[in-house]
Amino acid sequence: MQMNWLDLCFLHWPVRVADLRPFIPSALEVDTYDGWAWVALVPFTMSGVKPLGFPDIPGVSAFPEFNVRTYVRDRAVGGVWFFSLDAGHPLAVRAARAFFHLPYFDATFERRWERGWCHYSMRRTHRGCPGVHFEGRFRPVGEVFRSQPGSLEEFLTERYWLFSEHPDGRVFRARVFHEHWPLQPAEVELDGHTMEAPLGLRFSGPPPSVLFAARLKTAAQLLEPAEL
Repeated sequence: MQMNWLDLCFLHWPVRVADLRPFIPSALEVDTYDGWAWVALVPFTMSGVKPLGFPDIPGVSAFPEFNVRTYVRDRAVGGVWFFSLDAGHPLAVRAARAFFHLPYFDATFERRWERGWCHYSMRRTHRGCPGVHFEGRFRPVGEVFRSQPGSLEEFLTERYWLFSEHPDGRVFRARVFHEHWPLQPAEVELDGHTMEAPLGLRFSGPPPSVLFAARLKTAAQLLEPAEL
């Protein structure tokens, strides 16, 4: 699959490893930076979503998305673990659940740019699930930069694998291809959010790390078994 990620904002908070351990397969290690695990709320928009080599499908290949993620390792590589992914297209939700075993959910979104701010609102509408939500706005406030080796920014963003769990308990991973993230420092104003509530967390203050990326082209391979 190939896709573009647009107007993406990483909102990261440090958390204790013990707080996340119950939500991640025991065979995977929770990845840490300076002893802390990190959880991100990530609002953005997808475009050009399609199998490699195929044309865009009108009404299907572009939609807003919001994910909640942390970072894990198997015996060979580190990558992203998604606690949830909300999308504004029902076909994308069901395809990702079927082919990548990812916890996608139906949601409604409102998104607009106004006076330099990206205003972003979403609410989960998936049948049988709590109606978690996010309301806020974000904007870039500095020049584009590339993260330095060993930096927190590199730890949080330069991830080239994703992990997922089949309903039968098997753990898989998929390679993700993209260039080094073109990041910008950013600021955010939060009106309210409960996306972290299913993890038993409550982020009451502003995130200590806020990063923006205007555009990134990516591709993801199909799943393979993780090295456990």
